[in-house]
Amino acid sequence: MKFVSILMGSKSDYEIMQECANIFKQFNIKYELIITSAHRSPQRTKEYIKKAEEKGVQVFIAAAGMAAHLAGAVAAYTTKPVLGVPMPGNNLASMDSLFSTVQMPSGIPVGTLAIGKAGAQNAAYLAMQILALNDAKLAQALKGDREAKENKLVADSKSVEILL
Repeated sequence: MKFVSILMGSKSDYEIMQECANIFKQFNIKYELIITSAHRSPQRTKEYIKKAEEKGVQVFIAAAGMAAHLAGAVAAYTTKPVLGVPMPGNNLASMDSLFSTVQMPSGIPVGTLAIGKAGAQNAAYLAMQILALNDAKLAQALKGDREAKENKLVADSKSVEILL
């Protein structure tokens, strides 16, 4: 079974990462969602990745804040695509999570998205674009979604626009 895995470093990430799940539900994409940590539960993380690969995971999405090593830890254990979503935080935490996710050593890539909600949403879309490489129906659904977004923007503009 092909599916996407959403991993979060803590329950506090759930509200933002639920955005991924909501988008997957709209497109009927199978997914798993789990809380695991690169630091607090490294063995659980490693074991989950192995089991997910055995079940058919295609893409991992990993979200964490502060020292945000979850995406990198996942990437260390798999050759499947890993998409990292840095979580927002106070003070330097947002920058820490961004840098921890984006600054990976050569040969262990993590595709890094925006911090927070937009990153979670775009991680879902990017994961689906990866899946759509071998799924024409999903590719068409994504094109339809883009067209619907464009149509909404044009309608919104027409409701307020003033042109000379």
